[in-house]
Amino acid sequence: MTATYRDVKADILEKITLGIWPPGSTIPKEIELAEIYDCARATVNRAMRELAEDGIVERKRKAGTKVRMAPVRQARFEIPIVRKEIEDKGTEYRYALVRKERQQAPDWLRARLRLNDGGAVLHLICMHYADGAPYQYEDRWINLDLLPNAAEIDFADTGPNEWLVATIPFSNAEISLLATMADAELAEHLGCSKGDALFQAERSTWWDGKAITFVRLTFRKGHRMTTRY
Repeated sequence: MTATYRDVKADILEKITLGIWPPGSTIPKEIELAEIYDCARATVNRAMRELAEDGIVERKRKAGTKVRMAPVRQARFEIPIVRKEIEDKGTEYRYALVRKERQQAPDWLRARLRLNDGGAVLHLICMHYADGAPYQYEDRWINLDLLPNAAEIDFADTGPNEWLVATIPFSNAEISLLATMADAELAEHLGCSKGDALFQAERSTWWDGKAITFVRLTFRKGHRMTTRY
């Protein structure tokens, strides 16, 4: 059966998601894609046009089509890079992986991210420091059904925050900002007392209807968040 433009678009999206065509890479020419998918060039053109309109790829005459480094939807809400956030304050950044575990998604996460029963996730606990002082405690879950290669990354030197931004764009995000009290683990890692009030951010991201990650970020006591428009 000849591929439709929806088939072509979906397959290209999957290749981008899986990192076969990572951000910044050049996608084959339309005539080549038409041969690959056994369809008319006009079919490929429509698929590529929609991908460009969605902000996933960038098309330039003579230069070809490339996967965007920062998709338009992502640019409207930029995922912060904690390393850059710390360095922009003029302080020295340090990262540490506390814990990494592959496991079956717990019920609360499966419900929250609409994951399949028995879906595998990668659970990571990370710490970020500014001038040697605790800055941010990162409690992250990555959907391995969408990003199976995440299980092969050791995350010893580079945190999942930067890896995800460089690996996959997102089409939807949900963010919650809240106050929380430090439990024993947070107090130990953030250098505060149990019961202290802390600022916390929860963020879920999706790509084409599939969950990418859920992260709970807890900041050191006294943290202030400022936004500009």
